[in-house]
Amino acid sequence: MELKGLLDENKKKDVELIALSVDTREQLQMMADKIVKGGAKPDFTFLSDPGHRVIDRYGLLNPDNPRGIPHPTTYVIDRQGVVKWKFTEVNYKIRPTNKMIMDAVMKLGPG
Repeated sequence: MELKGLLDENKKKDVELIALSVDTREQLQMMADKIVKGGAKPDFTFLSDPGHRVIDRYGLLNPDNPRGIPHPTTYVIDRQGVVKWKFTEVNYKIRPTNKMIMDAVMKLGPG
């Protein structure tokens, strides 16, 4: 999944992309710095959840991973906080396509 360029300027007014990770804030900042150094700017916000509070709430923790890394999951959540679409895959190499994500976003309707 390539999140960069997923949203056009118009959609960025109504949609926010967030990446949740078990990494610390410092580790996430290093990752963001590498992305920027590579010539890109992330189109999403990184959130740190090393204590698994959010990951556990959504039942995403991968019990087979010794680092506590969750199963990769993508959510589309409306403005009222209701999950409208979800994609979870235990194989971290399988991710939803941008088309799948945008189809779910478009079903939310106008902002």
